[in-house]
Amino acid sequence: MWLPLLPIVPTMSHSLSRLAPSPTGALHLGNIRTFLVNWALARRRGWTLRARIEDLDGPRIKPDAATQVLENLTWLGIEWDGDVLYQSEDLDCYRSAMRLLADRGYVHACSLTRSEIEVATSAPHEEDTEVRCPPALRPRDATTGMFDDEQTNYRFRVEEGEILVQDTIRGTTTCNPFRECGDFIVWTRRGMPAYQLAVVVDDARTGVTDVVRGDDLLPSAARQHLLYLALGYPLPRWWHLPLVRGPDGRRLAKRHGDTRIQTYIERGVPAERIVGLIASWSGLPGPRRPMTAGDFRDQFDLDTLPLQDIVFMEEDHQWLLRR
Repeated sequence: MWLPLLPIVPTMSHSLSRLAPSPTGALHLGNIRTFLVNWALARRRGWTLRARIEDLDGPRIKPDAATQVLENLTWLGIEWDGDVLYQSEDLDCYRSAMRLLADRGYVHACSLTRSEIEVATSAPHEEDTEVRCPPALRPRDATTGMFDDEQTNYRFRVEEGEILVQDTIRGTTTCNPFRECGDFIVWTRRGMPAYQLAVVVDDARTGVTDVVRGDDLLPSAARQHLLYLALGYPLPRWWHLPLVRGPDGRRLAKRHGDTRIQTYIERGVPAERIVGLIASWSGLPGPRRPMTAGDFRDQFDLDTLPLQDIVFMEEDHQWLLRR
């Protein structure tokens, strides 16, 4: 049942990417940097760009957050093609994927703690602590070929072996999900798919060929690789961007102060200053200066994108507030 180590690159006649924010909170400068680069890549390369709201994270979803996220993107000058997809509007696609995984013997029922469920339903980040689930903890009476209770937790069966993640920015990375996480969660007893399954199903069903996101999700690419192969979907191309961090070296978050885009809007900061800051982080030549999203798109060059993480400093914050 082990899936072979194959660095598969899909052959596609047209490329499609997506902006996939989660309405669990407001967009901050780190999120926006990723979305702006994703948008610029798509527009410069002629990709279709779709928007998807990842709203399966139950209790953590903030009221009206999805509306604000989309408004913030539009305010910055980032647009997309077609209607916005909301994950929660159609759960049948995830159920179908689970039935297929069960029929092929890739999943087993398990018991989860509440904290494990919370981690499973959100996109994982480097600070998340995950308890490895080795094969020895699989239920001895686990029955394959069964997905008949949506209120039961299920894990994907992971066997020993390395996965080559071919990343356009990072090059080739070798991962071993068996040692890193073991059997990982794909369905929770809330009756909802876990993040790893949901993102694979959504990207495959909408024809996503190019996934652009922060490199804290690089380990997830190996798990998603397994799911793509198990479900028979073509693998996308991966583009994992360096992160924006706080002065303490940790991924930018509210612990580093209020870096929400909405807060800067309310303080009268023009969109051009935020884009200009991100441009200086993204290798655009010349001194830091305000610019439109269109200017960023026209001048962005992947070859000059710094590969080291960005550190958001107090002077960056003060530059944004400068009149």
